[in-house]
Amino acid sequence: MVAGWFTQGVDEEDFRLLGTRCAACASVFFPREDSFCRNPACGGEELTEVPLSKRGRVWSYTDGRYRPPAPYVSDPDTAWEPYTLVAVELAAEAMVVLGQAVPGVGVAGLAVGAEVEVVPGVLDEDPETGTVWTTWHWRPVLSVRPGEGGEAR
Repeated sequence: MVAGWFTQGVDEEDFRLLGTRCAACASVFFPREDSFCRNPACGGEELTEVPLSKRGRVWSYTDGRYRPPAPYVSDPDTAWEPYTLVAVELAAEAMVVLGQAVPGVGVAGLAVGAEVEVVPGVLDEDPETGTVWTTWHWRPVLSVRPGEGGEAR
């Protein structure tokens, strides 16, 4: 994916999206900004990298049932597999971040307000070279009630 947008080489527990915070106004940005504050009311230029919250709440979601046009990379000779997009509100940062749901989670497994967490995911793989391009996915947080098995909320 894009270098510097998330932690690399860490286990799932420590995986985080990376944003930047303006020293002048404390606004947080994702995707990161390294040149100037995007807040129109601020002229700040000192930005520091900050890990974003690992968990958030589903703000909205939908499924992608068609192959996106270029520059999206996909093999036109393979059957298209729908995927689920999730917009997640990170309350601490006061922002919504878009991403795919983990494979196997469709719109039927999500609800507005449900808690999700960011986890590493695979964007694409090249079996010939062994190259794996990573990204982030949103996964429903499992809650376990006394006497019950885990269920997605």
